[in-house]
Amino acid sequence: MAFLKALPLGAFLTWIVSLFIGSAGSTGGYLAIHKLAVADYTILWSWPLFVVATGLALGILLLMK
Repeated sequence: MAFLKALPLGAFLTWIVSLFIGSAGSTGGYLAIHKLAVADYTILWSWPLFVVATGLALGILLLMK
């Protein structure tokens, strides 16, 4: 159950960090920030950052138990 709670938190953190780094025109090196097309919208996204952010959120949620 904690993993399902961590997914939106990881997505939000990924979106915020990718927005700040990607808006300057950088790809973030290992973060591999790219434009992701969702329906009619384009957002900046990073899959490696999403995995790390979700793991961080999961760890914090498990520590709160």
